[in-house]
Amino acid sequence: MNLSLTLFVLLGFLAVVLLLEGAYVYWSDTKSPEVRRVEERLRAISAGGHVGEVELKLLRQRMLSDSPAVQRILLSIPRAHQLDRLMQQAGDHNTVSHFLGVCAMLFSGGVLLGLLLRWPWFLLLGVATLLGLVPLLLLVRRRNKRLRKIEAQLPEAMDLISRALRAGHAFPVALAMVGTESPQPVAAEFRITSDEVGFGVSVESALSNLAARVPSPDVRYFVMAVVIQRETGGNLAELLAKLAELVRERFKLFAKVRVLAAEGKLSAWILTLLPFGVATVIGLLNPGYLRVLFTDEAGLMLVYGALALMALGVLVMWRIINIKV
Repeated sequence: MNLSLTLFVLLGFLAVVLLLEGAYVYWSDTKSPEVRRVEERLRAISAGGHVGEVELKLLRQRMLSDSPAVQRILLSIPRAHQLDRLMQQAGDHNTVSHFLGVCAMLFSGGVLLGLLLRWPWFLLLGVATLLGLVPLLLLVRRRNKRLRKIEAQLPEAMDLISRALRAGHAFPVALAMVGTESPQPVAAEFRITSDEVGFGVSVESALSNLAARVPSPDVRYFVMAVVIQRETGGNLAELLAKLAELVRERFKLFAKVRVLAAEGKLSAWILTLLPFGVATVIGLLNPGYLRVLFTDEAGLMLVYGALALMALGVLVMWRIINIKV
């Protein structure tokens, strides 16, 4: 074989091997599961909370978009950070730009559907707006569900911290133990707090960020108890054990209140849906019976008045059964 051809084959083989090696190194440094987990933990750290200017430099800013141009645009929107905080409370690891892109696609889909079906402009805009708000409604629902789950898991987390303190561990170590041994999602929130402390943020600031990420009265009680104890002294292990018992008793009382309020909620649903159900049945059996309500001016006034009174009744019943514990 010719020497030049042999060298060409060897160099080609070496180039292919180096290309594959470079692609693998690039993938492992940017797209591997370990890197994604680290990025999610760093993104979840709330650098915009109650930290000082020096501590702020130790943390990575939570990005609103992967594109620098879109990031600058979103930073100029007043409510962008509130939406980002809502996504963080819901446990959504996507960026704000991704979320807004999904909303825009659904809104555009509603507009195209209305144009294809030749709907009136008000119906087209109404349907498109509702479709665009679907991700936001689902996000709020996920956020409320996640917060309720954190509140239910918080007493066990405080008991774990109390036992760790009695065993001689430091408070930051106890936070890390909750982040590794407790169930999700309370473990994720305490792991973020532990990471902030590990990056150099003070315990008080990290706990304040925890209270900002999880807007729950029980979490605020936990944070205030720890902060006051660190300023005045005392037995933190015993304090957290009593606080955990207090939260458990509060949940028991809240469960009793929910059972007692269930009848009122059922009555509210029945009284709200009954007129629409009766009107639907009458419209199917005798279509012309209720036509006068929508064709005569006096009938329209009666319909509008009935809807207003129903809305007022729903508000009153909701206020009656919305018992704070």
